[in-house]
Amino acid sequence: MTTKTTTSADGSTIAYEVTGSGPALVLVDGALCYRDMGPSKDLAAALSDKFTVYRYDRRGRGESTIAEPATPGTAEAVEQEVADLGAVIEAAGGHAYLLGQSSGAALALEAARAELSIDAILAYEAPFILDDTHEPNDADLGDRVEKLVESGRRAAAVELFLRTVGMPWVAVKVMRLTPAFKKLSAVAHTLPYDFSIVLPFEQGLPLPRNYYERVKVPVLNVAGSKSPTYMTNAQQAISKAVPDGRYVVLDGQNHMVKADALAPVATEFFTA
Repeated sequence: MTTKTTTSADGSTIAYEVTGSGPALVLVDGALCYRDMGPSKDLAAALSDKFTVYRYDRRGRGESTIAEPATPGTAEAVEQEVADLGAVIEAAGGHAYLLGQSSGAALALEAARAELSIDAILAYEAPFILDDTHEPNDADLGDRVEKLVESGRRAAAVELFLRTVGMPWVAVKVMRLTPAFKKLSAVAHTLPYDFSIVLPFEQGLPLPRNYYERVKVPVLNVAGSKSPTYMTNAQQAISKAVPDGRYVVLDGQNHMVKADALAPVATEFFTA
């Protein structure tokens, strides 16, 4: 597969690849994921018979660069990621469907708030905590991760993230012994970008009033039936907050959704 590149607003190089034919569909990865690590490869294969699928490396991951790092936790950090996605959409012909997973779902919604040329969004489990069914995440988590990375403790930063998202301590220690952990550690410096997008919505508080009122495209929020209550509740809340929102549950799935379960739902939604 040939890697192509586009340039974001701050001069960052954003790498992507294209497969399939049909309407443009951009896949937006979650934290620590990129083209060589994560779910997008299988998902692209499952969707490429109906769509021209664009897979891209979010800034600082894989073959994408960061020209001007933003301060984590700031509006600029989110705006840079939105601009990157906008550059990919432009490369895809000027408009596209978006399918985002985890923090990638939250990023896709931010892109819609910024009124990019988006046709519709499937958002799979934006990792928000919007009620009291789960303890809020530490509001300083992004800063803590950034300090670990700056001190050269990339593995510790990844461990902190994995423990925060619920991976058992023993499983984290076992994972540290695998080749995959080295790939995760290589992109640990990008975690503060993810936290910039999602941490404000992981404090156990409802969404700000009218937060998604500028989202003018259809949005399908999807959750897995095996995911925790706080996660399913958050997807329902988002679907109610966007003007044209819908919500469905995938039976037997959790946060690590299978491509063969998600692809048919995406195809039906985007082609409706």
